[in-house]
Amino acid sequence: MKINVIGLPLVLAALLGLAGCASPTVVTLQNGTQYLTKDLPKTTNKDGFYEFVDIAGKHIKVKADDVATVKAD
Repeated sequence: MKINVIGLPLVLAALLGLAGCASPTVVTLQNGTQYLTKDLPKTTNKDGFYEFVDIAGKHIKVKADDVATVKAD
C-alpha cells in the first residue's frame, strides 16, 4: 500500500515533466507554407531533409533547402 501512495505521485510528476518538454514550433517553407509541429523537427544530415509530425499527426519530410525558418512558438 505504501508503494502505491508514494509511487503514484512520482509517476504523475514524471509524466507531467515529460509533457512539458515538447515545444510547439512553426516551420515555414520558402513558398510560404507553414506547418505547426508538436516539437522541434529532426534533421538528418545524410539526406538533407527535415522530418516532423504536424499537429494533425501527419508525418512530413521536406528538403532542408525548402525550409525558410524554424521558430519556437
